[in-house]
Amino acid sequence: MSRPLTSRVQGQGGFTLLEVLVAVVILAVALGALIKVSSQNAANAVYLRDRTHAHWVAMNQLARYRIGLEPASLGSRDGVSHMGEQPWYWQATLSDAPLELEGITLRGLLRVEVTVRDRDEPDRPPLARVVGFIL
Repeated sequence: MSRPLTSRVQGQGGFTLLEVLVAVVILAVALGALIKVSSQNAANAVYLRDRTHAHWVAMNQLARYRIGLEPASLGSRDGVSHMGEQPWYWQATLSDAPLELEGITLRGLLRVEVTVRDRDEPDRPPLARVVGFIL
């Protein structure tokens, strides 16, 4: 003998349509937040990579002045260096930096400031700025 159809339907477990819709909404909100966080992390990683490369370019340019590969004359110079398969636009400014010690002024010290940008747009803030001194 078989049981009536109504008792079999009532005995089965399952989710209602409302429960399924609530679960889908929760899943969609969670996935949306995960995608947003992932894209922010990727953008931050790119920004940090660019800042690191710009700093390396600035340090390389300062080293070129220190070892005499660039002329140590007062004023500004612009140039382009390539690092990480990308051009980097640098500007080096050399200025007099006299040093005073106990009333004695020492001359001949130059202040070198190197700024680096990822685009050839002087109005943009630099990604890196390095200041050093040479004799």
